[in-house]
Amino acid sequence: MSMLLNGASRLVRQLTRPLVASRGFAAAAPYGDGSEVLVERLDGPRQGISVIGLNRPAAKNSFSRGMVETFNDVLEDIKKDNGSRVVVLRSLSPGIFCAGADLKERKGMSPEEATEFVKELRGLLIAIEQLPMPVIAAVDGAALGGGLEMALACDIRTAASDTKMGLVETRLAIIPGAGGTQRLPRILSPALAKELIFTARVFNGAEAKDLGLVNHVVKQNETKDAAYQQALKLAEEILPNGPVGVRMAKLAIDKGMQVDLATGYSIEEICYSQVIPTKDRLEGLAAFAEKRKPVYKGE
Repeated sequence: MSMLLNGASRLVRQLTRPLVASRGFAAAAPYGDGSEVLVERLDGPRQGISVIGLNRPAAKNSFSRGMVETFNDVLEDIKKDNGSRVVVLRSLSPGIFCAGADLKERKGMSPEEATEFVKELRGLLIAIEQLPMPVIAAVDGAALGGGLEMALACDIRTAASDTKMGLVETRLAIIPGAGGTQRLPRILSPALAKELIFTARVFNGAEAKDLGLVNHVVKQNETKDAAYQQALKLAEEILPNGPVGVRMAKLAIDKGMQVDLATGYSIEEICYSQVIPTKDRLEGLAAFAEKRKPVYKGE
């Protein structure tokens, strides 16, 4: 228990250090041309929302070595960017979110290379999961295998009602290897996760909502971005709130879910202690007293 609390304390200190502005995204990875994952920082009333766009349409946004390396570079920069208060993860290819691993590339890998690639992919999804700010997955197209695993690594999920989802790896005589066997039973239940994985069942967005797998389901629109528009609405609800408070709430929930309730209370106490000395907390009190909207700076 003490080791866990010490670890949580270290994470809290890292997340509450003054953050630097974005340095610009890293150069293209050796395996790709750098265009597989694109980032747009919104402005105006949506300033603070960073949109990560999957952009490998010819391969249905499947994970290649180049895409994984480029994605990791993007996440590294966003993690350090104080201007990114909410992240929305979407596809730039209509009709597809992510088809999972690039099986054509995988076919040419040796068993050792395949093992290493799955390890790298698992690390990528952990990096998404551990981003300090909220991450919303907007699933407007098929999310199969590793594509659904990626959505499960996000904090909140929106989906079009007709989109197809499923952890289908057992059809290929393998298992979900990028965290799916661990995240799905935690989000749903062990028995239900086993049923979905054992049967490799494919279900639509409406069924995913009934299962409790997605937070919001919306009817698809003509531009095929209904889930993305819903994700933006959620992001806009988060934006006005204190960014340090939001980050600490995420950390408290994520770490607390991994331990017993008593230890979870201690983690909450550690996270709460970090918001007490912030300028944002004082700004919130001042704004309340002056009957105005607070202006939070993440300090």
